Amino acid sequence: MDEARRYRVSGMVQGVGFRFFVERVARKLSLDGYVKNLRDDRVEVFAMGPAPQLAELKRRLEAGPPAARVTGVEQEAANVDERYRGHFTVEFEGGLW
Repeated sequence: MDEARRYRVSGMVQGVGFRFFVERVARKLSLDGYVKNLRDDRVEVFAMGPAPQLAELKRRLEAGPPAARVTGVEQEAANVDERYRGHFTVEFEGGLW
């Protein structure tokens, strides 16, 4: 049974390819959801899938890509959102890219 999590990643995580890193990792882990920049310089990740893959995603978020400097990852349980079933997307201001 799928679970859902929302992560908010702090640090130097915008303008360093972080969203595309998350998209690649999530797709490799067969997770559904999205990643987007927040106005407060954090990145939000919403992911749905099996608990072991979500745990691995969190581990990868904490490490980040080479150009990023992650200082924190907040995690909270979320409701499964069927709108994201079957895909993982990078979202931009005003909607999907």
